Amino acid sequence: MQWLDRITGTFTMYRLVLYCLVALFIETMLLSLTGVISQQPLAILLSALVLVAFSYSNLVIARIARVKPQAESALITALLLLFIFEPVNPSAPTALLGYTGLAVAVVIANLSKYLLAVRGRHVFNPAALGAFVVALIPAFGDFAAWWLASAWLLPVTVILGFAVLYRTRRLAMAAVFVVAVFAFTVIAYRGAGYELGTLLGLPFLSFSTIFFVAFMLSEPLTLPPRRWQQLAEALIVAVIFSFPFSIAGFSTTTPQFALLVGNLLAFLVGQRRGIRLEFLGRSQLTPTSWELSFQPKHALRFTAGQYLELTVPHRSADSRGVRRMFTVASAPAAGVVQFGLNTAARSSSFKTALLALQPGESISATSVGGDFTLPKDASRPLLLVAGGIGITPFISHLEQLHSSAERRDVVVVYSASTPDELAYAPRLEQFGHPVLVLSRTEPGHLPAGWTYLGHGPLTTAMLAEHVPDSAAREALVSGPPSFVSTVRRTLRHAGVRRVRSDYFTGYTKSARARYKNAPAPQEPAQVA
Repeated sequence: MQWLDRITGTFTMYRLVLYCLVALFIETMLLSLTGVISQQPLAILLSALVLVAFSYSNLVIARIARVKPQAESALITALLLLFIFEPVNPSAPTALLGYTGLAVAVVIANLSKYLLAVRGRHVFNPAALGAFVVALIPAFGDFAAWWLASAWLLPVTVILGFAVLYRTRRLAMAAVFVVAVFAFTVIAYRGAGYELGTLLGLPFLSFSTIFFVAFMLSEPLTLPPRRWQQLAEALIVAVIFSFPFSIAGFSTTTPQFALLVGNLLAFLVGQRRGIRLEFLGRSQLTPTSWELSFQPKHALRFTAGQYLELTVPHRSADSRGVRRMFTVASAPAAGVVQFGLNTAARSSSFKTALLALQPGESISATSVGGDFTLPKDASRPLLLVAGGIGITPFISHLEQLHSSAERRDVVVVYSASTPDELAYAPRLEQFGHPVLVLSRTEPGHLPAGWTYLGHGPLTTAMLAEHVPDSAAREALVSGPPSFVSTVRRTLRHAGVRRVRSDYFTGYTKSARARYKNAPAPQEPAQVA
């Protein structure tokens, strides 16, 4: 899947979602022009124009709220609503009312990003809330049709939805939701007189199950932070999504209601306070990497190995946008939050803006998340394998163990393009654990307990010689996706049964070129 990592890693998640929604719009227009689907091309086009035009209400609302507007976010909301609401037929007597309903929905969605946000974090998915509120207004009624559920539109929806879910590492959550909806729908409608084939296809050809999970449920700002919480939310939302019922005469058989319930549950268990970080300073780790230090304005709760999503508004943002996820490289008890990042000859505009911060300036973070944490059983021996700046979560882990004086059996394998690219080497030496180094050339000097394995990549023979008990260890692998995928296969062949992964996305094309001759593939891919 390295080619998919390269493609999806080229863009930020938000930009990828926007491009996928535009592709869906183009597909629907083509199918409509050829008469394959019932929606008329002019109806689709005019509905899209109304939604996009009123999505720019986001600019006005943001100016009133004195925050920098997110144009991508507004366009994504508009396109989501396009596929939720039935396109308005311009020749229908109620066309003006329909267009008004679309405009009201997108304005409500944009308002919710500011009025129903707690310290910068959304409570509800904006598009779902806009559709839900419009359905409550008697003048408009519920014209949410979720019309992408059709045999002609399903294949492209599956492909584009898979790309989004793969990029965001939400495939497991999506699988739980889809399987649950399939099972619950069959149970709920088995006595409704459907033929078996129709009944089995109902979740995909009558309900927008794939579109819903890929483009709505997976929205990161309204998801809980931990993996098990996300899976639990997927199951709960699937129940409400599948079983028709009503509360006080109000029908809840709408996907948007199911999603809003899931959003509320996620908000209750997630980070409910916006995070402000004051920049303290930077230090150079290697010729191509830096460490940035921040002081949280309020106490920040996180577990070693987790990440923060940072927002750095700046002019002329490139395709990677103004938000990025960074794994914390400091221990929770340190008080100061540190991030390690890799730079390229031509870094993204985000990293350029981040590195240009001056001491005393503040940035925001929207969420804390991730499950790349150490096992609670301290007696379990560990094998930590890092590629490049993928060492950062392990620095947080080891810093926490060191500061708490907790003793664990740890072996570190560190792969870098050259010896001078071994970031955090002094701190690794301080921790005192064995470190096995892979690089193109042999380091001139290695601390006591460090061993040079060769130019790489990591092999089962190397593990058998230098970590003979590797099969008994729990392995954690961190780095670019291609590196992680290669190492995972090697570890499996070596008999390691427990392997957990942290995929770092965000390497630019020029950064990837630097790793062309590295000891293991270093191509794009999650949280750096």
